[in-house]
Amino acid sequence: MSVDSHSSYFEPPRSDGRVNLVGLSREDLEAEFARAGFEKFRARQVWQWIYNRGVTDFAAMTNLAKPARERLAEHYVIERPLAVKDLQSDDGTRKWLCRMPADGQEIETVHIPEEDRGTLCVSSQVGCTMTCRFCHTGTQRLVRNLTSAEIVGQVMLARDHLGEWPSPAEGRMLSNIVMMGMGEPLFNYENVARALKIVMDGEGIAISKRRITLSTSGVVPMMRRCGAELGVNLAVSLHAVTDELRNRIVPINKKYPIAELMDAVRTYPGLNNARRVTWEYVMLKGVNDSLADARALVRLIRGIPSKINLIPFNPWPGAPFECSDWDQIVRFSDFVNDAGYASPIRAPRGKDIMAACGQLKSESQRGISARRAAHMEEHRALMAEYAARVAEKETALGL
Repeated sequence: MSVDSHSSYFEPPRSDGRVNLVGLSREDLEAEFARAGFEKFRARQVWQWIYNRGVTDFAAMTNLAKPARERLAEHYVIERPLAVKDLQSDDGTRKWLCRMPADGQEIETVHIPEEDRGTLCVSSQVGCTMTCRFCHTGTQRLVRNLTSAEIVGQVMLARDHLGEWPSPAEGRMLSNIVMMGMGEPLFNYENVARALKIVMDGEGIAISKRRITLSTSGVVPMMRRCGAELGVNLAVSLHAVTDELRNRIVPINKKYPIAELMDAVRTYPGLNNARRVTWEYVMLKGVNDSLADARALVRLIRGIPSKINLIPFNPWPGAPFECSDWDQIVRFSDFVNDAGYASPIRAPRGKDIMAACGQLKSESQRGISARRAAHMEEHRALMAEYAARVAEKETALGL
């Protein structure tokens, strides 16, 4: 499978002939306005209205003369995905089922609030082609890439629902972005890059590249380009420390084996002790969770500024794996921590609305089952126990 085997998707022309301005780069917006006979400075004005203030109606752009607003409305629209479902978890996590205006395709976007930040998990494709065996999203066939408008539109939709227009300078409910939703971002790089450049623009949404993380399953040829052009943080879905196992559970490893992946990570632009790569490692009972696996993981990443996110497996009906026992996850974490690498256990968020890691699959339309709610309570209790153990250990060490 080649990196460009999934062609970019371009929105078909609207029936009324108008052009959607969302998703155009600054340069493309200026070129479009020049073609239509608008003054160049209008592009900057409209850009700020769209991405800083979040307006969808040209009539609200009060620093433009009325004739200019009317002409804009004749030629253009400001359109983003529609939230057809808005689900909120008991833990505050929020998931939107987003319908694309162009063809009605649906994807999911998740907002995860925390004390010091609010993170939006953004999708890059309708479905996924990676077929990772532990991931529910991977069981949904790939339909198409999302356009830059549909990617940045998820951020704008979240801002709509969180009431964060105009873009606040501080105290944002949406402060961080992770490209960890449906799809493999590096298989849709052009659209992802265009969207993230809009998100990072200081006169618009203005989220710093230091607060954006792109997660890849290991599309090695695109990783260096991503780092050089975007400078965002890198996360890698590793999940196994041998080619034999990773070939089985992360099939892209057959094309780009672990040795090639490690070389690509070591040369990722800007990687240093203050800006580490995040390794994502889902804990699968009896599959990849032994202390031998932990030792091999430490050997594998030696010399790479790293953080390891241990992810308790989030099951779904018919899943082929079980989550590792909690004591085993803690032992694994303790070993990696003692080796000098931060190894937090990711607290499951949004499990009761199928919004947790690896669970996105347009599952939003189904009701919340008592079994999932009970499972979530069990994980909450385990997380509380883990936090107490960490506190006890820190006290003993005088921290």
